[in-house]
Parts: sequence; structure tokens; C-alpha cells
Amino acid sequence: MHTKVFGFAGYSGAGKTTLIEQLIPLLAADGLRVSLVKHTHHGFDIDKPGKDSWRFRKAGAQEVMLAGAQRWALMHELSNQAEPVLADLLGHMSACDVVLVEGFRSVEIPKMEVYRPSTGHAMIHPVFPNVVAVASDAAIDVPAHLPLLDLNDVPAIAGFVKRFLDIA
Repeated sequence: MHTKVFGFAGYSGAGKTTLIEQLIPLLAADGLRVSLVKHTHHGFDIDKPGKDSWRFRKAGAQEVMLAGAQRWALMHELSNQAEPVLADLLGHMSACDVVLVEGFRSVEIPKMEVYRPSTGHAMIHPVFPNVVAVASDAAIDVPAHLPLLDLNDVPAIAGFVKRFLDIA
């Protein structure tokens, strides 16, 4: 897959989801087709107990697809299989210009660290070498090779992502 991939990583409460939510329309306004993969450490379910699709999964279906006039969704039960790696998940996605990735901090893709000192967490870039920039809501010290962007200046962050991926 030749789609450009760019990640956002940081601790819970840093603002990753809000930032990505604000980035998507800016990138789309430039004519880019944007998709997203979000990793969660918590179990999740997009299905409702008692609904047909839930009943099919509980009955043992490995995959259940819901399809309608506005969207379709495919749910795949892992059962006892290992959690899929990002590359495998990307292989299931339709063609687009850029896939934004939330989480997957240890995966070797370029990523921006989203950091708020007020959360009390340490920064992640010393541990995860694929961090190529830091976005923060405070003036903080970062190594000289890492650009520091204002977390509240979403157009500047969008510009950085486009330049970094050479899709400007």
C-alpha cells in the first residue's frame, strides 16, 4: 500500500482525538482523501446487545458486515487470534491519500507527540524514536531535531503533516 501514513501519539487526555478531529476537515478541504485508524487498549464494541448483528456474532460468525445507504461496517471477531498489527489493518482500508493513526505509539511510522504538561505524564519521544514533532499547549523544551508546534494552531499542524508527507 502506497498510502501515506502519519500517526499521533501521547497519553490519554492530551488531546489527540480533538486534534485529529480538527485536522481531518482541513486536509479534506485541500482535496485529500483522509482515513483513520484508532487503536484502543480497552475492549470495545460497536454493536448493541440483542441486535441482529450482535446475535450473529454471538452465534459464532467470524465476520459480520452491516450495510446501508449511508455506510457499511465490517466487524471481525479475533477470538483467540493475536491483535492485528497496523500493517494488516491498513491492508483492509480503501484507497486514500493519507491515513491518520491515533495510538500505535510503538509502531514504526512517523508520528507527532501530542503533549500537555498538565496531564502529569512524561513525554514519549525519548522512548519512541519515530516521533518527528511535538504539539503542545505549553512552551516546553524538546530536542533541537524535533519541531515544537502549538497544539492550538491546527492549520500549522496540518501544514507540517502535509509537508512531512510531501502531499502539500
